[in-house]
Amino acid sequence: MPSILAKCGPWREMSLPDPAIVTDDTQMTLALARGIRTAMDRGVLAPLRLAQPVREEFVDWYHSPENNRAPGRTCMVACAALDSDRPWQQASQIGSKGCGANMRVAPIGLVPGLSAEQRAGAAQLQSALTHGHPTALAASDLTARAVHLLAQGAEPLGLVGQLRSYAYENRSRYHHTWLGDLWTYSHDASPTAFIERGWDECLAALETLASALRTASPEVDPCLYTGDGWIAEEALTTGLLCFLLFPESPLTALRRAACTKGDSDSIACLTGAFAGAHLGAGVWPKEWAERIEYRSELLTLGALWDA
Repeated sequence: MPSILAKCGPWREMSLPDPAIVTDDTQMTLALARGIRTAMDRGVLAPLRLAQPVREEFVDWYHSPENNRAPGRTCMVACAALDSDRPWQQASQIGSKGCGANMRVAPIGLVPGLSAEQRAGAAQLQSALTHGHPTALAASDLTARAVHLLAQGAEPLGLVGQLRSYAYENRSRYHHTWLGDLWTYSHDASPTAFIERGWDECLAALETLASALRTASPEVDPCLYTGDGWIAEEALTTGLLCFLLFPESPLTALRRAACTKGDSDSIACLTGAFAGAHLGAGVWPKEWAERIEYRSELLTLGALWDA
C-alpha cells in the first residue's frame, strides 16, 4: 500500500496510466471471449463446442509474445499441458483455486440468451481448463452469476443475498455434462462431495462479505475485511466489496480496488466487471476508454453481446 500511494498519490485521485497497458487478467478475458464467440458461431453453446476453441485461445495466449504481464503460475502450467492431445481434465490443476479461475469469467455473464445451466456449466468449464479445484469452479460460477444479475438490472443492495441463495441451491450439483470425470482427479469420494467442498468455501466467503458490508470503512484497505484476493473466492468477495461500497460511483470503486495490498489487478478487474455490468460501458471516462490497450476488440465484443 505505501508503495502504491507513493507512486500514484491519494487513492481517490488515481488516474489511468498512459499508455493504459492491461494485465494478464484482461488478456485471458479476451481469450475466453474469443473462444465463446467461436463456439456460439457454430451453434448452441455446449461443452464440446466450447472447450476446444477456448482451449486453443488459452494455448495461443500462452505462446504469445504479449504474454509478459506476470501471468499466474497455475495458468501457465495448465496452458502448457493443454498444448497437447491429452484430455483437458488431465491438464487441469485440480489443487489450485487461484483467482485466475474467475478473473476472466465476466464474458459468460454478459452473453445473452444462455440458460442458467449453460451459464453455470460454461463458467465452471472455463475455470476447470486451468483451475480444477471445486472452489475455483464455484467461485467462477458465482462471478458469472453476479455479472449476469447486474447486467439484467438487479439491485446491488440485494446482490449478496441472491448469490448466497444461488450457492445453496447449487451446492450439491456437479455438472457432469460440462466437467466429465474431473472430480476423479481429486481425493473426494464422489462428485457430490467434490463440488460441495467448493460451494461451502464460497458460502463462508460470502458470509464474511455480508458481515464486512455492515461495518466496512471505505478508507480501510478492503483486503483487511475479505482477504487479499489471490484465491478465487476472495477475489470474488473483495471485488464485490469494492463495487458495493460505491455501486453508483464506478471510478471510486475501481480506484479503491486498485489501491489494495493483495492481488490488486484481479480485484480491480472484477470490480470493474461488476460496475460495468451494473451501469454500462458508457460510465467509463472517454479519455480512459480511448487509450486502453485492446480497445477495438473490447468494444467489438461488447457491442456483439449488447446487441
